[in-house]
Amino acid sequence: MNNIAHYLLGAATLWVPRVIGVILIIIFSVFLARIVKKAIFTAADRFKLDETLTPLIARTSSIPIMIFGMLTALGTLGINVSALVAGLGLTGFALGFALKDTISNLLSGVFILLYRPFEIGNRIRISGYEGIVISIDLRYTELDSEGNKVLIPNSKLFTDPITVLE
Repeated sequence: MNNIAHYLLGAATLWVPRVIGVILIIIFSVFLARIVKKAIFTAADRFKLDETLTPLIARTSSIPIMIFGMLTALGTLGINVSALVAGLGLTGFALGFALKDTISNLLSGVFILLYRPFEIGNRIRISGYEGIVISIDLRYTELDSEGNKVLIPNSKLFTDPITVLE
């Protein structure tokens, strides 16, 4: 019985500091992610960035902080994270390749919202389509072409020549 108590005491002195360190790392990474999100929203208000773009940038910047915090916490527990990091890299590559068109439209939408080559209410012509810009989303731009709703992928708007008529 004395050996079991001695073993449990030894295990506790080994694992309790690690678990406390893991909890502190997770709390710190959550806190840091919230600070970064708040800073991005503050900067977006100051520089008057588009309202659709700001939450995307804030979420995208806080996710790597959380992933880094989780990997650090797992490493603190003694788990070998190198295989996990390699797996994340391969998964990211496979997802990027599978979703390349969607990611292309998303990034093109971000650039269109940042650079504003045209705005809502402008009349534009692209690839045989002409109409008034009704909305600019992260994936599509919606045109009103003589009462018809035309959705143009943002990657096409970003790569093809656009004529802004008004």
